[in-house]
Amino acid sequence: MDIEIGIQNVARTVTFTTDEAAETVTATIDRALEEHKPIVLTDNKDRRIIVPADSLGYVIVGSEQRHTVGFGNLG
Repeated sequence: MDIEIGIQNVARTVTFTTDEAAETVTATIDRALEEHKPIVLTDNKDRRIIVPADSLGYVIVGSEQRHTVGFGNLG
């Protein structure tokens, strides 16, 4: 699933792909916002993305649906 994070006063967004479920990502973000602690997420290459919760502008949590590649569905 694709994740896009906007950070206050930063022009570029943080965009990455993760194998975590949307509910898990949302719960992690909600908990960090409530506790005023950093948001810590892991992408599908096992890299950790750490964003200060108090600097969060927005988060777009993409679809968990995998898109097929190729011409197999054109029949």
